[in-house]
Amino acid sequence: MPKSLKISLLAVSAALLLTVFLGANLSGVHAATGSDKEGAYRQIHVYGEVLQHIQSDYVEEPKMAVVTTGALRGLVETLDSSSSYMPADEYKLYKANVFGKGTLGMTVAKRGYYAVIVSTVNGGPADKAGLNDGDVIESIGDISTHDLSVASIQNKLAGQPGTNVTLFVIRPRHSRPEKMQLTLSDLQPVPVAETFYEQNSILYLKPAIIDRDHVQQIEQKLKAMNRTNTKKVLLDLRDVSTGTEADGLRLANLFIKNGTLATLEGQKFNRQTFTAEPGKSVNSSAPLVAIVNRGTAGPAELVAGALLDSKRADVVGEKTFGQGSELKTFEMPDGSAVILSVAKYHTPAGKKLQDEGVVPNILVAQDMGDQAAAGADDEDEDSTDSQVSNASQTVNASKPSLPQGKQPVIVDEQLNKALDMLKGKNA
Repeated sequence: MPKSLKISLLAVSAALLLTVFLGANLSGVHAATGSDKEGAYRQIHVYGEVLQHIQSDYVEEPKMAVVTTGALRGLVETLDSSSSYMPADEYKLYKANVFGKGTLGMTVAKRGYYAVIVSTVNGGPADKAGLNDGDVIESIGDISTHDLSVASIQNKLAGQPGTNVTLFVIRPRHSRPEKMQLTLSDLQPVPVAETFYEQNSILYLKPAIIDRDHVQQIEQKLKAMNRTNTKKVLLDLRDVSTGTEADGLRLANLFIKNGTLATLEGQKFNRQTFTAEPGKSVNSSAPLVAIVNRGTAGPAELVAGALLDSKRADVVGEKTFGQGSELKTFEMPDGSAVILSVAKYHTPAGKKLQDEGVVPNILVAQDMGDQAAAGADDEDEDSTDSQVSNASQTVNASKPSLPQGKQPVIVDEQLNKALDMLKGKNA
């Protein structure tokens, strides 16, 4: 097939995809979007010219399928951290869902075109290896996460328990990726953690996930407060990034009796308003403080946003990750697929969780053991193994544990601040 014809077919394919994409996402929003739409269509011609230059003038004959896939991936992933493009081979595996129950115990998303760790599960393989939220996974084995969709990355981090997975991770204050080998484990959900402070007057609750069972456990513990003479509640949502939005709304409703909990809307998605149901509220008056951090995402952000905007609770900690959208998969004629955020969750005050996250009204940064990594940039390559070993001994302050041996003890400033605030509130 002549090169000119190949280029024409590629350009037409790209134009077709862009036309479908733009037609589904740029029409009917506001009258002002007409000029944006025309500008985007003009870019189709530019795209065709760029393809021609790549094909005819690049230093060597390029693999145009790879070039086009990269362009399509970039087109979609510039939208948000949840939207992604999957080539036909990746999408086939995604639909087959052939991956096992083994996991590394971490949630990932894409930021800056690479996979980033949103949070890790306490006691899971990733946590034991010293990985933290914000660490960047440069590659999984010999495949760069730059060249993988979010769904494909998640699939590659799952499999049969006992399977080894090699990661190359870029961590704060480290100039080079660290090679780490982790083993997939069949992690079982842990029950909601419960602790009493101040002579049982403060009930501390920490779910590992926001799903039906964990929300039900919290509901039961709230109902039991009268029997323990407990007057106040501390809800720890740090590193909680999995579950369902519906259960997040259920959890928020336990504390909020009336008013809007959240809204969900998109340009072709009928606006939905989620309102608290008085009959489902369990404790809408007890003094309440919630703690969040960079690993708080998705359903947990719905809870934090509802509590903060309704002035039901003070929120202590760091800005959350920013994730909360309704996804829809569009299958392409060639077997590939586009996963798009078609609607986004908003807090009662109208902030988009996907774009803005939740900013606490009481900001308290957590060091999370970065002191131990200070000066790591000055270490030579031979010290990589010792860096990994030392990192595995670092205590994640958002997951308190007892010191062992010479393990560094890190003060949980966020927890202490939350407790101090609750002590000052009248029951």
